[in-house]
Amino acid sequence: MPDDIHSGMNGEMHECLHNCEECHDICLQTITHCLTKGGPHAAADHIRLLLDCVSICHTSADFMLRGSPLHKHTCRACAEVCTKCAEDCEGMGEDEQMRKCAEACRRCAETCRKMAA
Repeated sequence: MPDDIHSGMNGEMHECLHNCEECHDICLQTITHCLTKGGPHAAADHIRLLLDCVSICHTSADFMLRGSPLHKHTCRACAEVCTKCAEDCEGMGEDEQMRKCAEACRRCAETCRKMAA
């Protein structure tokens, strides 16, 4: 097994993988933040969307790591979910964690869109 598991990836895929992993982590942290904050932040639809984003980012990263030729399909879905999650987080008002989450989701959506093309 190679020392660097990412060695067979092109730069674009490596960037997408990184963005999926980062988005996964930030969305997971944001769930805890939202549940602690309560109110609209803890609304079921918002938490569900964050969980959807966590799951699809993880799945897309897995497909890319395995070199699956089907990664374009998961990346397409990931871009859609991340875009919706970013919009939802931005709608929560001035909140540093929500801003970080929206930015991570936008970066992930952008690179996933490129991978899906």
